[in-house]
Formats: sequence, C-alpha cells, structure tokens
Amino acid sequence: MTEKFDKENPEIARTIQIRGDQTLEVLHDAIFDAFDRFDEHMYEFEFGKRPMDGPKYVLSVAADNGDDEEVAGLVEETTIESLGLKKGRSFNYWFDFGDDWWHRIDVMAVEAEVPRGAYPKVTSRIGKSPPQYQFEEEE
Repeated sequence: MTEKFDKENPEIARTIQIRGDQTLEVLHDAIFDAFDRFDEHMYEFEFGKRPMDGPKYVLSVAADNGDDEEVAGLVEETTIESLGLKKGRSFNYWFDFGDDWWHRIDVMAVEAEVPRGAYPKVTSRIGKSPPQYQFEEEE
C-alpha cells in the first residue's frame, strides 16, 4: 500500500461470520470477496504465534509438492469446527505469495446456535479495501 492509502486508512478490518461446518476454503472466498479482490492466487492459513510459524493448512496443489513437514491439512477439507477455535484465538492468513498479503484473523465468538441465513457473511467493514495491486492506486 502507498503511504497515502495507509494514512487515509489507518485501520482496515472485516468481520465475517462463518458456520463451523464450512471449510477454510470457504473462509478464504469470504475474505477474498470482503476485500474486493479480483485475481486469485495461492494462499494458506497458519496457526503459529507469528507469520511463517506453526502448522499450516494449504491448497491441495501445494500439498502435492510434499516437501513441507508443517502441513496440517488441506483448506478444501478442513472445517472451521475441526480446528477447535476458541474466542480470543488468532491465526494468520497469507494470500498471494508474491505480493505477501498477510491477515491476522481474530476469533471474536464461537456460538453453539447458528441463526438462519446464508453464510459466510460480512457483518462489519472498517476502512477501504486496499487495492490488490499497487498500479490500481495510481489510476
């Protein structure tokens, strides 16, 4: 992001509600849409204390390489409820391994009852979505 964009948007966040039976792939799709992205790239979810740390959940094409010991599962198969997340837990989402879009995901609530409706859904938006590529800001 440029300095100007960063100055105009000191905080950028999205709150997304998702059901426990939905996968990390569905969460990726929700984040992708919530930040107005248009160009798909590789991504993964990481469950260490900081980026590039701890077990990670990857796309099946990345797991096929077979050279990473810390692959805990596939995003297409891993459900949110299988992760045993609790309120206050944070984990990382890394999108586009070239441009390195890092997101910290904070679990704000875990509810036993799911209200009716379509999920996932964005319930809050803070700040403008950063442009996916630098050249978009210059236009």
